[in-house]
Amino acid sequence: MEISETRRKIPEQLHAAEAPLREATQCVHDTKAEVDAATKERRGHEKDLEAHEAHTEKMKSHAASLKTNKEYQAHLFEVELANKKRGDFEEKILLAMDKIDQLQKTGKEIQEKKTELEKVFIQEKQRLDTQDKELAKEQARLEAEYQEASARVDRMLLERYNQVKAARKDQPLAAVRGGICAGCRLQIPPQLIAQVRRSDDLHLCPYCRRILYWEGEPATETASPLSEAKKADMEVGESV
Repeated sequence: MEISETRRKIPEQLHAAEAPLREATQCVHDTKAEVDAATKERRGHEKDLEAHEAHTEKMKSHAASLKTNKEYQAHLFEVELANKKRGDFEEKILLAMDKIDQLQKTGKEIQEKKTELEKVFIQEKQRLDTQDKELAKEQARLEAEYQEASARVDRMLLERYNQVKAARKDQPLAAVRGGICAGCRLQIPPQLIAQVRRSDDLHLCPYCRRILYWEGEPATETASPLSEAKKADMEVGESV
């Protein structure tokens, strides 16, 4: 049962060991998405700048057709505004490029961290895989011994044992030590202690319902149940 429980937890351990790697992988993915978005933004500003430059050149080409000083002054004002707008586009492009550089630098650092985490995870996975294989081999050996031992046990007794085991889903046996059930750590009635010590039948703990067994020499057949109960009572008193 201990081996089964240990093997059951191995996938959970593997999932927990992979958590830092999953987080780093997500960071790499998110950073790449941010780089792509910033690159798209820069290209958008570059297209806007190209369109603006084309409009400015077209506007300048009309300068020769201006006839009055007022029209010329208005034209110069439009050119000045166009140049200012051009500077805004260029500034946006530079900011986007700087953002891309920073994101790419961050992405490189995260990728290096991810590579190291992959190595750590692979080592941990190999360790857990090896542990699981060794436990599986030991479990198979114990199961074979269990089957062999079961064949030597009275069928009715084995059925009772399996019923208790299925009901509790853990260790179905508990020793009586110092008048106390080793399973639930509660004090057992003296009469029940005497019955367990005689070992003439199976008895359950009245609290945890485990099968009780006497740890030590069983009671002699010549001893009376009353004397055994008194002796058990004394043992309980001493232990308390």
